Amino acid sequence: MALDFNSPEPLHNQLKELIRNEVLKGNFNGKIPSERVLMETYSVSRTTIRLALSDLVHEGILVKRHGRGTFTSNIPVQDWLGSFRSITETIRNMNMEPGTRLLSQEERSRSKKAKEMFKVDKYYLIERLRFADDTPIAIEKHYYPVEIGYKLKDFDLHSVVLYDLLQSSLGINLWKAQQMIMSGKPTQTDSEHLNIDQNSSVLLSERLIKDPDGRPVEFLQSVFRSDMYAFNIELVQRGN
Repeated sequence: MALDFNSPEPLHNQLKELIRNEVLKGNFNGKIPSERVLMETYSVSRTTIRLALSDLVHEGILVKRHGRGTFTSNIPVQDWLGSFRSITETIRNMNMEPGTRLLSQEERSRSKKAKEMFKVDKYYLIERLRFADDTPIAIEKHYYPVEIGYKLKDFDLHSVVLYDLLQSSLGINLWKAQQMIMSGKPTQTDSEHLNIDQNSSVLLSERLIKDPDGRPVEFLQSVFRSDMYAFNIELVQRGN
């Protein structure tokens, strides 16, 4: 694939997508070619190369190692914190195909934490297994107030993006969230779903989303394969 110098699409965007595809196809593995080699290969300036590589580093496709160069990331799915991005959107941004398998959906009362979050005796739980290119990468356990859960029950939960559904179909404003991420071990059931050893380390995430009035809308507990998923955040130093 060559760059189209007559296209209105900026060259660095074209180059970014070209390099992304080469990485995902396995043609670039480990350390990628130097800036000089890329300049000669694609007949573009160093600035264009650096803009493309910078975008790919920001997206998690590449990683820079000081004094050594730029390398392909070992973790295929990179999630940037700071927004209500669904796992479906995250996977698609990595040029991978998202997939979902509904594991369960029912009214429950066993989770003390969920009952405390919603201040109720019963809640509605939707549990789904998530895939990237047919590889299981995460289990999501969505807890809702019962009245929201039964409205979601009317939809095909094998394919929908729940955040889109909550906002566009149910008219719920997802306003603010608190999220905590930690390391842990999968349960036997989770390890079987994710096709990993039960002694493997996983990433455990808890997220509570509230509406503009401060009412809890969703409590999400997720189990991520640590070899397939990573979280990124961009930090900016503030002046004294």
